[in-house]
Amino acid sequence: MKIDLQNPKTLKKELLAGKIFIYPTDTIYGLGCDATNKEAVEKIKKIKQRDKDKPLSIIAPSIDWIKENCIIDCNLNEYLPGPYTIILKKKNSDFFRWISATDSLGIRIPDCDFCRKIQKTGVPFITTSVNLSGEPFALTIKDISETIKSQVNHIISIGSLTGKPSTLIINGKEAKRK
Repeated sequence: MKIDLQNPKTLKKELLAGKIFIYPTDTIYGLGCDATNKEAVEKIKKIKQRDKDKPLSIIAPSIDWIKENCIIDCNLNEYLPGPYTIILKKKNSDFFRWISATDSLGIRIPDCDFCRKIQKTGVPFITTSVNLSGEPFALTIKDISETIKSQVNHIISIGSLTGKPSTLIINGKEAKRK
């Protein structure tokens, strides 16, 4: 049975069921799930072969959600929506501890159609590049290993993306990725 992920109710149902997605962002293809679902988040870390203590970022449902949960140190409207990951202090250090054990959280609101659909569900969504840790990121679905593709529930392709990983904003300033 084909699932209509363009329908917001269906998309939300799939998110809340713990499904794992490969999806386009405004930069590169990502790997994501419902950020409130600890088991799904752990599955993403396992798929990426990522150090379990290395933080992930999320696509925030809204600017208001960010203001409710994080300490704002920059003009969010200057960067969001857009190809940025803003690192913000959490108001509560235990908030999303399974995503980031630090007192900070990486926040994105990508400027692309699928991510706008994710936002409309109101569900915070994990966003990380769809590749094994340390390997090149994906600009097309063909760039993604069959091993990774076989471990996800949904693959949303819009063809070739021309981006690079999002730019980090730390303490209100652009920062280099390590």
